[in-house]
Amino acid sequence: MSDKDLFLNYKDYLDTEVELKGWIKNHRKQKEFGFISFSDGTFFTPIQIVYDNSLDNFSEIEKYHIGSSIKVIGIVVKSPKEGQDFEIKAKYIELLGDCSEDYPIQPKRHSREFLREQAYLRPRTNLFQAVFRIRSKAAFAIHQYFQDKNFIYLHAPLITASDCEGAGEMFHVSSLNLGNIPKNKDNNVDYSKDFFGKETSLTVSGQLQAETFALAYKNVYTFGPTFRAENSNTKTHAAEFWMIEPEMAFCDLEKDMDVMEDMLKYVVKYILKNCKEEIDFCDKFVEKGLKDKLNNLIKTKAVRITHKDAIDELKKADKKFEFEPEYGEDLAREHEKYLTEEKYKSPVFVYDWPKDIKAFYMRLNDDDNTVAAVDLLVPGSGELMGGSQREERYDVLVKRMKEMNVSLDELEWYLNLRLYGGCVHSGFGMGFERLIMYLTGIENIRDVIPYPRTPGNCEF
Repeated sequence: MSDKDLFLNYKDYLDTEVELKGWIKNHRKQKEFGFISFSDGTFFTPIQIVYDNSLDNFSEIEKYHIGSSIKVIGIVVKSPKEGQDFEIKAKYIELLGDCSEDYPIQPKRHSREFLREQAYLRPRTNLFQAVFRIRSKAAFAIHQYFQDKNFIYLHAPLITASDCEGAGEMFHVSSLNLGNIPKNKDNNVDYSKDFFGKETSLTVSGQLQAETFALAYKNVYTFGPTFRAENSNTKTHAAEFWMIEPEMAFCDLEKDMDVMEDMLKYVVKYILKNCKEEIDFCDKFVEKGLKDKLNNLIKTKAVRITHKDAIDELKKADKKFEFEPEYGEDLAREHEKYLTEEKYKSPVFVYDWPKDIKAFYMRLNDDDNTVAAVDLLVPGSGELMGGSQREERYDVLVKRMKEMNVSLDELEWYLNLRLYGGCVHSGFGMGFERLIMYLTGIENIRDVIPYPRTPGNCEF
């Protein structure tokens, strides 16, 4: 028997005996009876256990500490307490694992900074019970969405010799002795002596490998960890995070945007349906209006505008921005906020970006100044996804790679895709933690990933 079974089917269990095993969340003691707030972790809302001095070990039960694990045998009865459908009248309570009095997670408000220091215990708090259950359900929803549409799930390599983004902010992977690094005749590291015989790193993206599979299976997606050695301590950056990256053959930019919007709305609907208690909690204690934000996203069709049109709208806005919007530059957070929350009051696709600020693999448009790239901006969060139609023309891709100093030799296999039955294809990427931040209202990425890896921090 689990808490979830009881909550979903409690009417079937009324006046029957059940056995539960779980943990004490709170414990209120009276002279002749007591109340234990109990959870086995399978459902967000705790169960109230009522016990009295008719139990042989009543005096022992009174001493059970918060955090202790217990076994409870009792009768499911209707609860006289308003807002609570049932409770358990205990016939037997046994201590399975005591909890010492210095247990840090007492039933009171704890700051998120404090809970990060207790990351191995924070899943026991209400906030993180909600966050990580939503994370679990969202991961399942993403897989279900793509599997139902006949996408192949690709496990892209975590160790790679190619830098997809060209940013160079990668964690190096090596078996060389750091105390005695072999050098070549030019006094550079001799990677021929290393494990793979060449310089390798942890991946920043599985996109390039996913493209190879898309040109065999038509539709594929990756969903796994990626790594960036970016020395950034902002609320939205982590050194280790998870990415969802679909790649689709015979798909242009318009269809790419269709899938981006459809997938996001599918996941949001799934969470609203399957995490009602968790979303209610986040709506009340994390972000007021969270449910309205998510429901509005589902009901609202995303606007599609070019980067040029977006800058036009920002420049004529009756609003003073801290950073002046410019045609050849990226959008600032305040620009995204204006477009989604003031101008259009809806999600916004911004597409056809200046080529000089985008990656080498994005398809060059006929104007020779922009690429078929797109960002999806959402109210309350800003950029949530980014994608593009990939450059399928061999000569154009070679030229772009040369212009951006991307090695042709290292990516010969990627270029060859254009020679061996290439076609129009597109894809996008979404940071999973960014999605969870959007779904929960949590503002710091450190609070939506179990054990955050950030500059100077690799605890637990």
